[in-house]
Amino acid sequence: MNRRQPDLTVLAEDVHKSHNISAILRTCDAVGIYRVHAVSSGGELRRHHMMAGGSRRWVDVAVHPDLQGAIHSLRADGWRLLAAHPGEGARDYREIDYTEKVAIVLGSELDGLTVAAVDASDERIAVPMEGMVASLNVSVAAALILYEAQRQRRAAGLYARLRIGEEDYCATLFEWAYPDIAERCRVRGRAYPDLAEDGSLKSNPLDDVDETTTVDS
Repeated sequence: MNRRQPDLTVLAEDVHKSHNISAILRTCDAVGIYRVHAVSSGGELRRHHMMAGGSRRWVDVAVHPDLQGAIHSLRADGWRLLAAHPGEGARDYREIDYTEKVAIVLGSELDGLTVAAVDASDERIAVPMEGMVASLNVSVAAALILYEAQRQRRAAGLYARLRIGEEDYCATLFEWAYPDIAERCRVRGRAYPDLAEDGSLKSNPLDDVDETTTVDS
């Protein structure tokens, strides 16, 4: 948790293949991304999110029903959008400063990013290609770009200090430690209890549930 990067993220536009979703989420977890954004009008990414192995517990996924809403949300929160899209005008991905607040915008497996997504971005970046193929698999491109971001951020000392606000830190820590109880608290509209120094519950927020319901501890 102490190494999570709240100002580095990915926005995936209609990436629906489960193996790509899984690979992208694993990479996001590996480089310390706190939250991923995705455009998924049919909710495909949320369903496939459960197929991402252990990373499904550690990376939050904010699903947006449409591109316009996703862009508006990120813009309102001060993100710089970098469209991973090859072609004229695209900069080598290694020339970018990833120590600022940046979102890597990734396109679908077949068509890449839409014109609307490219136009809405601040800049285009690309992985240089010397062979005959025009582009890499979306999850491979994501890994290359995100590990360059990790390299820069590590050199800048951004992994060496806690960078998440106390409220988010405490809430996320509880969700990581007690995912089942956290889910039931959300369903019942109850606040998460504080944790003791050893990680145990200071109080059980579900003490008054039906006796037939088992509460993990």
